[in-house]
Amino acid sequence: MNAPSPEHLAANPLDAAAAALIGAPAGPLRLADLRRHQFERLRETVAWAQQKSPFYRRLLAGIDAQSLRTADDLCRLPFTTADDLRRNDPPLVCVSQDEVSHVVTLETSGTQGPAKRLYFLPGDQVATRDFFVHGMSVFTRPGDRVAILFPGGRAGSVGDLLAHALRGFGAEPLVADWPQDPAATARAMREFRPDVVAGAPVAVLAVARHDAAGKHEPLRVRSALLSSDRAGASLRAALTGLWGCEVYDHYGMTEMGLGGGVDCPVHAGYHMREAELLFEVVDPATGAPVPEGAVGEVVVTTLTRRGLPLIRYRTGDLSRIVPGACACNSPLLRLDRIAGRLGAGVDLGTGELSMAMLDEALFALPKVIDFAATCRLGKAPRLHVDIATLPGGGRLDALRTALTGIPVLAQAIARRRLHLSIAVAADGRLRTRVGKRRIAVDNAA
Repeated sequence: MNAPSPEHLAANPLDAAAAALIGAPAGPLRLADLRRHQFERLRETVAWAQQKSPFYRRLLAGIDAQSLRTADDLCRLPFTTADDLRRNDPPLVCVSQDEVSHVVTLETSGTQGPAKRLYFLPGDQVATRDFFVHGMSVFTRPGDRVAILFPGGRAGSVGDLLAHALRGFGAEPLVADWPQDPAATARAMREFRPDVVAGAPVAVLAVARHDAAGKHEPLRVRSALLSSDRAGASLRAALTGLWGCEVYDHYGMTEMGLGGGVDCPVHAGYHMREAELLFEVVDPATGAPVPEGAVGEVVVTTLTRRGLPLIRYRTGDLSRIVPGACACNSPLLRLDRIAGRLGAGVDLGTGELSMAMLDEALFALPKVIDFAATCRLGKAPRLHVDIATLPGGGRLDALRTALTGIPVLAQAIARRRLHLSIAVAADGRLRTRVGKRRIAVDNAA
């Protein structure tokens, strides 16, 4: 899809949101005002955490919060890691439990270690909802019908916050939740006739493919927002072909307060939530900043959270800062699409196999709706792939051909370093999963 020319682009709503939050003067958002605001909030956050959090009191001992003025000063601060969150010893939280309005437990997709637990105050939830208002208005209009394929049954969940945000500017939401039965969700959406669909990439694709498989005119959706997981090129192309929609990406994680950044109609990177979050990209091995445009690990600092602030939190996500100005004229920092996660690939001896490679190979097939992969290492290495398809879509030869089209996998099989096995469930239902989609590794001997 061709990007619109700059003269046809409306002002990015995320700019107006950032300007309002930093109290900027009327007119275009100025980068100098934004950076000054970020470091003011950074100094406040560090001082607050040192005073209130047992963890940060120890981690940041000897740091003068008021000396933090530049990016070089920021680099003097130690990192916070996912392991710190899991251990929570000493506690990171800065307030009493009575002040917490929402707790999110992030179950691990592995088998070891406790889950991460995040604590949010009422104001954190309001801030997320406000970000959703502006982020969704990039491609949603008042009066639009919006189908939400995120969990929404619990107050404060992403689906619930998104629904509240949409009602706030006159759109009509339908919280369809995670579509464990995508055929039933497709039927509900045909009655609702959404203009916009928002959800996890696999969930949205499954519903779109079920809808297209029916004996009726397919839905015509204007825009689709994909979030919570990587959306590869083959998946985005499939959605555009099925629904005729323009596909937008959102990047965020619970640690960021759900909202992180969203791309604009130029589709040249996520415009980040900079009034409330401070982003860096660092070398995963050394922790040193990488040059603009180079790929590294995304690091985020929360600037407005008081319940559980995170200071220089290593996300494990790999991306880069997109150099130069966006054609939409927004000065907000842009991150490129997430390239992968640290440690998520599997070394096959012929190269590293990633979930992204499997995504591109399998979602290019018109009846695949979901899959899970487990790699068993040891004396008899094996990659086992459980694939969910539409009814009648489980041809093993086509699935095997798609997978062995991945060079590192084909070479490992040819050199007898790995055996490939495939199981197919052709009942049209999504798989049940815990945690992020990734290749599970079994190190059994």
